[in-house]
Amino acid sequence: MKKIFILTGEPSGDKLASTVINKLQENYSDIEYLSVGGSHLNKLGIKSIYDLKEITYIGFTSVILNIFKIRNKINETVKKIIEFNPDILFSVDSPDFTLRVAEKVKSINPNIKTIHYVAPQVWVWRERRIKNFKKFLDHVLLLFNFEKKYFDKENITNTFVGHPLLENKKNIKSNLSNIIDENKKIISVFAGSRTSETNILLPILLDFIKLMNEKFNEYNFVFHATDQNKDLIKDEIKKTNFNNIEVISDETIKSQILSKSIFAVVKSGTVSLEICNAKVPSIIIYKMNFINFFIIKFLVKTKFANIINIINQKEIIPELIQKECNSKEIFRSVVYFLRNPELMKKQISDVNDTLNEIRSKTSSSSEASSVVSSYLST
Repeated sequence: MKKIFILTGEPSGDKLASTVINKLQENYSDIEYLSVGGSHLNKLGIKSIYDLKEITYIGFTSVILNIFKIRNKINETVKKIIEFNPDILFSVDSPDFTLRVAEKVKSINPNIKTIHYVAPQVWVWRERRIKNFKKFLDHVLLLFNFEKKYFDKENITNTFVGHPLLENKKNIKSNLSNIIDENKKIISVFAGSRTSETNILLPILLDFIKLMNEKFNEYNFVFHATDQNKDLIKDEIKKTNFNNIEVISDETIKSQILSKSIFAVVKSGTVSLEICNAKVPSIIIYKMNFINFFIIKFLVKTKFANIINIINQKEIIPELIQKECNSKEIFRSVVYFLRNPELMKKQISDVNDTLNEIRSKTSSSSEASSVVSSYLST
């Protein structure tokens, strides 16, 4: 029996990994799996060697404060992988954790094939890392076609598979009447998948909703949560007197809520592509502590945080970052869009043109699973 170890570092990676593994499970019934994963892989019946929360850190200062804990987790993970002795180590995103593990595993057992999904953003910062990748990575799966030139230059085997969040999902209908008031318009809110992100952004977003409620009475606000942070969000909402906020974590219901939304306020990250694919106008928000922001501003090569804006080299989707990420600025931006529907239509049109350039020809999960399966027969 062939074995695959799936290595993720946060909920978004767990979600991406599950789309590929789900395809593999459809075609192969004789693969044994083990993982560092979360709820999405767990729903596929794949056990995680520990809770994903134990390694979900954000920002340079958090990493520094947890440096010994992270090092111990890396060593523990490497030990478990070597004991499992997989044919393939399938690592997904979170390069500062997953690739450190992959490098150690490869040095101990070169026979384990290493496939990494979601190339590190070398086009944003630390391009020199690529030279080291070819020492321990057998294959890199790219989400964006413009990334190929960076890996081709170093003769690293790579495949452009596209982004799974741009795939058309099965349209499963659920009764949403117990979640949202049908007479109200929906604004979807994304406060991040990591607890550290949610802790920073949630108070700002609740203040934004307070400003909206003082001005309007026709909106429902729905927080799109993960299994990891839904209780945190619910507990904070209970402290308010708002009766037009809901929290959802079920993926099927999330998709339906998003498709019915008139606008979205989104933490910067991969989830923004899902909003774009659903043709929902949005703004991007993000905030971190001053030290982390200073370090990132010093290191990064791009002006923008959002991939749509990076590709176009201009702000298609407004970004409210750091000091601009406050309740009043979010309120002003959202209201401005809601009062100017032609701007929302323009954003959707511009975004759709960009998405057409970066979609895979078939399906990202199918193409990624095809690459992984090709290594099972070698």
